[in-house]
Amino acid sequence: MTFDALDAWWWPFLFILIAGWLATDAWRFLGVYFGGRISEGAGLLVLVRAVATALVAAVIGNLIVFPSGVLAAAPLALRVGAAAAGFVAYLWLGKRILAGIVVAEVVLVAGLMLGA
Repeated sequence: MTFDALDAWWWPFLFILIAGWLATDAWRFLGVYFGGRISEGAGLLVLVRAVATALVAAVIGNLIVFPSGVLAAAPLALRVGAAAAGFVAYLWLGKRILAGIVVAEVVLVAGLMLGA
């Protein structure tokens, strides 16, 4: 089956759903299966955790430096400042991820509203 196999309006959505599910869930199941057997301090698990953290940091950095959409209208200083404020709030409020995200969003939205 291909993306253009059927001419029904729902086919592309079903194709993407199935292809996305197969591509991600197989790795999730394998991760759960093998992850339970690996000790938390194992070198392989530390490497996987480091790579995952680096990927998230790269995505966040890419969104800050090369944004698209409405975020591209925000000045670089505002985007960096919002990220920095979120990180400081995360540390100051006891390493609560949600607190850091909310503070960064509030700073970014306030900066966009004041600049508009």
